[in-house]
Amino acid sequence: MAITARTGLAALLGAVLVALFAPSWPGIGAVVALLLLGVLVDLALAGGVRALEFRRSGPAAVRLGEQVEVTLTVGNPGGRRVRGVLRDAWQPSAGAVTTRHRIDIPAGERRRVGTTLLPTRRGDRHADRVTVRSLGPLGLAARQGSHTVPWRLRALPPFTSRKHLPARLSRLQQLDGRQSVNIRGQGTEFDSLREYVVGDDVRSIDWRASARATDVMVRTWRPERDRRIVIVLDTSRTSAGRVGDAPRLDAAMDAALLLAALASRAGDQVDLIAYDRRVRAAVSPMSAAELLPTLVSAMAPVEPSLVEFDARGMVAEVLRRARRRSLVVLLTGLEAAALDEGLLPVLPQLASRHRLLLAGIADPRVEQMSRGRGDAQAVYDAAAAERTIAERHRATALLGRHGVSVVDATPDDLPPMLADRYLALKAAGKL
Repeated sequence: MAITARTGLAALLGAVLVALFAPSWPGIGAVVALLLLGVLVDLALAGGVRALEFRRSGPAAVRLGEQVEVTLTVGNPGGRRVRGVLRDAWQPSAGAVTTRHRIDIPAGERRRVGTTLLPTRRGDRHADRVTVRSLGPLGLAARQGSHTVPWRLRALPPFTSRKHLPARLSRLQQLDGRQSVNIRGQGTEFDSLREYVVGDDVRSIDWRASARATDVMVRTWRPERDRRIVIVLDTSRTSAGRVGDAPRLDAAMDAALLLAALASRAGDQVDLIAYDRRVRAAVSPMSAAELLPTLVSAMAPVEPSLVEFDARGMVAEVLRRARRRSLVVLLTGLEAAALDEGLLPVLPQLASRHRLLLAGIADPRVEQMSRGRGDAQAVYDAAAAERTIAERHRATALLGRHGVSVVDATPDDLPPMLADRYLALKAAGKL
């Protein structure tokens, strides 16, 4: 049961009339009795809300930053019309644009209402309750009831770095020999023969084939395929730090998606492991058409855990999954203390079996602070920023001495730089 604002206005009007024409207890009693009678009439004639039937429909997933509409179908099996307001409640991060809807459902019929959602966070966003307020004919009171109508909308990573994919695919075509190139790396596979054109590397001339043909023939090469790429997302406490408007983990996911899309197009197999002290998500190698949808769906519900990164457990998990030599790409922090205590002691065990590439996410504000000289506070901030930058450079140099390649970049620059490093390793035949 609910009392509407019209009841309050009616009570105020009655109080004014009593004060002007019948300032007595009987007058007050008459107004109260009339209001109670109106409320009872409304409750008796309002359509029932307990028996209403609900069914949701619409998309189950949407990319973060995109808008979607979830439809709620309401059925009225009762004998009276249900007229009033429906509230479709969602958790705040679902970004419900409109939650209240006017409804008018005759007996035995159905109506649809749409709730527009614009999620503000990645992950699973759930519907709460549907509350219906059915007004009586006088509009003084209403029957009210809530129903649980579950629905899950998964907000997927936005994959903003996909804009860099066409340029990297073009470079991949060059490596594959589908376009003329001037250099080739070691460890590549013979692809085919074609006629010599100006600019080709003379070391690629096949003299035997040229002797049998009327033109000079050159060999074309392509990078070795069917290599294994193991992408490891660090989901420990360091990934919860915010860089700009998003956690470091979101930037790492964006870089991982670009690398996975490029590697799958290159004919390599891609694994994904999200790890802190246990596996939070895992994706095994699959076809290029299935890989990206599976990756974004697996990444979507993963959130940072406020625990220390278990480097030994991560190494054991990688060694268990990747039996043959692979490229292991670890997206984690470059904090010196965390590296010294966690990753560095176990690096030799992993480096003896696989090639390692570590990607760290730098905060662009640190670089900005390092240039500050406006006042004393800015100078102190610049000194702190310079110390942070120096520590990251020291960590990079230390990892390099252990045979680990490092890519250290801001969230916007990390995806293309990581993809370029992968292409460079592939061109050099080092995968």
